[in-house]
Amino acid sequence: MTYKPELLCTAASLDEMKVLIEAGADAFVVGEARFGMRLAGEFSIEQMQEAAELAKKHRVKIYAALNNVIDNAVLPLLDDYILALQRMQIDGVVFGDPAVLMAVRRMAPELKLHWNAEMTSTNYSTANYWGKRGASRFVLARELNMEQIVEMKDHTDLEIQVQVHGMTNIYHSKRQLVQSYLDHHNNSDRLPSKAMEQGLYLTESERPGETYPIYEDINGTHIMSSDDICMLENLHELLDAKIDSFKVEGIMKSTAYNEAVVKAYRQVIDLYIASPEAYEFQEEWLEPIKALQDEKRELSFGFFFKEQVY
Repeated sequence: MTYKPELLCTAASLDEMKVLIEAGADAFVVGEARFGMRLAGEFSIEQMQEAAELAKKHRVKIYAALNNVIDNAVLPLLDDYILALQRMQIDGVVFGDPAVLMAVRRMAPELKLHWNAEMTSTNYSTANYWGKRGASRFVLARELNMEQIVEMKDHTDLEIQVQVHGMTNIYHSKRQLVQSYLDHHNNSDRLPSKAMEQGLYLTESERPGETYPIYEDINGTHIMSSDDICMLENLHELLDAKIDSFKVEGIMKSTAYNEAVVKAYRQVIDLYIASPEAYEFQEEWLEPIKALQDEKRELSFGFFFKEQVY
């Protein structure tokens, strides 16, 4: 079978989704905060329907984010939500909680399941465990290096998804810590739906100049990385390993920035697939991204080339 990797993106809105489709995105993950975690934007059920119709029109895929920590209050809502997604002909569901898997198998067994539990998706035995229970894709932890990613791909039949660009989550609390802090100081003003709209961040005295953006929503507080993964220069190594899906994380980025990123990765993927033997990275392909990159945030390889010591 011909190898054709997927360029997967997030979208903050239908308008951004349209721009990124034009830029070359193959698929999107979107959702609603009641069910999904750390979303680039909130999609109501009506907007999900519009997104599904837009995806079908342009022959791209759309996945619904149901990767939140499911509690008893949300549990009764799952069946109807999943049935609605089935009627929209969503291409798959991203999940981390077994409650979602059981609801999908009960209500819409034909929906594809993408297992994403962030830091615990670190070995191929776990991948195969979820594969036996119906998952078709395994979303790898961001802490894995290149050697571990290749080994993972070699030991499972599941699709493998790797984040190749954007910020990552380094801390999560179910509590709304920023709002609690403001309340403690008798600040009567409530935060907007997401603290990121105020540009809030943390910094450490030991690491002056490094800032960690704070994303706060109904699911709690999320502290994000101080740099952005950028694997454009070495994407050919992941392409050579036949990784199935490359994710561009667009959370807390402008549409213009995400558009530049998607265009760059689209170009690299297409040139490599057309002729792997002749492919050679050109430094100027990074320039459109660098031109829009926040000067306070470095582009890095993340953990891809770090030796893992246990």
